Amino acid sequence: MTFLYTPVLYLFLPILLIRLLWRGFKNPDYWHRWSERFGFIERLPQPVDVWVHAVSVGEVRAAEPMVNALLENAKSISVLVTTMTPTGSAQVRQCFGERVSHCYVPYDYPAAVNRFIDKTRPRLAVFMETEMWPNIIRLCSRRAIPLLFANVRLSEKSFYRYQRVVGFMGPILRLASGFAAQTHADAERLKRLGAREESVRVTGSIKFDVKLPASLIEVAKVLRREWGSDRLVWIAASTHEGEEESILAVFSELKKHHPKLLLVIVPRHPERFAAVARLCRRAGYKTMLRSQQTDSVGADVDVFIGDSMGELPLFYAASDIAFVGGSLVPVGGHNVLEPCALGLPVVFGPHMFNFQQISEHTLQQDAGMQVVDQGELMAAVDRYLVDPNLRFKTGEAGKAFVAENRGALQKTLNLLEHYVPGLNSIETEHGPL
Repeated sequence: MTFLYTPVLYLFLPILLIRLLWRGFKNPDYWHRWSERFGFIERLPQPVDVWVHAVSVGEVRAAEPMVNALLENAKSISVLVTTMTPTGSAQVRQCFGERVSHCYVPYDYPAAVNRFIDKTRPRLAVFMETEMWPNIIRLCSRRAIPLLFANVRLSEKSFYRYQRVVGFMGPILRLASGFAAQTHADAERLKRLGAREESVRVTGSIKFDVKLPASLIEVAKVLRREWGSDRLVWIAASTHEGEEESILAVFSELKKHHPKLLLVIVPRHPERFAAVARLCRRAGYKTMLRSQQTDSVGADVDVFIGDSMGELPLFYAASDIAFVGGSLVPVGGHNVLEPCALGLPVVFGPHMFNFQQISEHTLQQDAGMQVVDQGELMAAVDRYLVDPNLRFKTGEAGKAFVAENRGALQKTLNLLEHYVPGLNSIETEHGPL
């Protein structure tokens, strides 16, 4: 099967290009920088010490603590961050500015990957979560470039998908230098797919090591005054198509008992900002976009759309209750740890298979509620709205849950230092490596 992979990939090239064109109708940034996707980039002035690949926004934010630790504590380290999506590219610049190099990762064609490696000359590759590209893994191994998979989560759904081609994936996974798995379950699934026993370690989730800006709370207080200090705020974050309709229906019922309630919606994908705003207005709600805000939000504004990049932590910090999207529809959910770290009660739907263990522990720690449908969502949010003591108690449980599980960053950096000399001087906020 291995020898068929690359020819089949070439057969799919026209479909790949059509998909890029099609996605460009929603986000025109997909029409630009195609050459990077085939390894045509400018040669970097010096070899890259650490190449970090993060697919899109979520993975970039997961990688942020690790990249910041590298940049802040190992001053001579050069870092390249690659992404696959324009929103991921924008998030890289939002998080790191000019402190890192950035381009799109090459598609998994041998010629493209070889061109990319020739231009970047990485000493170490770190792929976030489960971005497993066979030719990249194979060519890194052939060129003696250590490749470490960090913050790996492998859901049962992904495991069964990979298991169908285990005869192909097993030899590929054995070429990887190491895997830093989030949980013991993730580690066992990797081994069952063929990863070498000695290459797999359990480090926990880097997402627990979220480091919030010192100024965040003060800036959030200002935003909250602009939203209205005398009204409660419910944020629906990282929402996907099919979820906003349910959220607006719940909001309609909640407004009957909480007339001053402000709903903040932050769609997961920027190309949907305008469509969600239209949906809210068609539902009869006065809607304001963050990009249109010039002053305080009037008391007559019902819905506030967070249509900016990089401000989700700010919106969380200025809210009272959080619903985390991608969970009412079968997307697999998104990260609940950020609102937990900020002391918000979190509510999420039944589809949390991408964050199964984290969501289960959130419930076990009484840091939030899981709902199965629109009716339960309304009941959960209403319960938090009417009981400030419950909001506070649940929020404090969330903060404690995050604090108790920090440390994955230090363990991951410990793995990195084995491959790149000079990382052994790094200190995280939890101590020296």
